[in-house]
Amino acid sequence: MEYETLSCEQRDQIAVLTLNRPDKRNALSRKLRDEIIICLEDLESNENVHVVIMTGAGDSFCAGFDLSEFQTGDMNEIFAHATTYHHKVYNCTKPIIAAINGPAMAGGMDLAAMCDLRIAGDKAIFGQPQVKMGIAAAFDLLRTVIAEPLARELCLTGRVLAVDEAIRCGFINEAVSQAELFDRAMQIASSIADTKCGEVMKTEFRDGQPDLFE
Repeated sequence: MEYETLSCEQRDQIAVLTLNRPDKRNALSRKLRDEIIICLEDLESNENVHVVIMTGAGDSFCAGFDLSEFQTGDMNEIFAHATTYHHKVYNCTKPIIAAINGPAMAGGMDLAAMCDLRIAGDKAIFGQPQVKMGIAAAFDLLRTVIAEPLARELCLTGRVLAVDEAIRCGFINEAVSQAELFDRAMQIASSIADTKCGEVMKTEFRDGQPDLFE
C-alpha cells in the first residue's frame, strides 16, 4: 500500500515502518496517526511479518503531535481522535522495536514508550516539553516504563533526558552510535523473529493489564 506520511518495507520477517515527515520532524499529524493505524492493522494480518521496527526519516524520531493542529482545531476532539491511534500502537499484536534516530519529544516519547523495545542512537533525547504550554503529558503510560517518581518529574517539569540518563533509568534498552542504530535494530528484530513467539508473548505482556487507551 502507498502511504503519504510514512513508508513501510518488508525485509524477510521484519517490517520497517518509517515516519516520513522529516520537514516537520515527523510530527504526528492526523494523517500520520491514521496511516500508522492502517499500516499496523495490515502488518498484524500479514503472517509473514513477525516483528516491526519503527523509526523516523531525517534527523528526528518524532516531535510529538503536530502543533499546527492545536492552533486550528479543538484540542479535546484532537485527543479523542488520537485514542484509536494510541490503542493500536500500544496493543499491536506484533512486537515493535523503536529505533530512535533523534529527538523523541512529547507524543514522540509516548510513541517510543508504547513500543516493546527501544534502541537509541547517540542523537536521541526525550522529554515532555508540551507541559510548558499547558498540554498534559501521558503520565500513566510513562510510569509503565520508568519509575513513578521520575515519570512524575518529567510530566511536571518538561525537562529533557539525554541518552545516558535514559538508559540508566531504563527508558531505553540499549544505546548505540547513529551509524550502528539500524543494523542493531535489525539484529534484535531477527532474534525475535527467530523465536516465533512474538505474538504469543505480546498476549502475555498485556494479559491482565489495563488498557491505558480505552
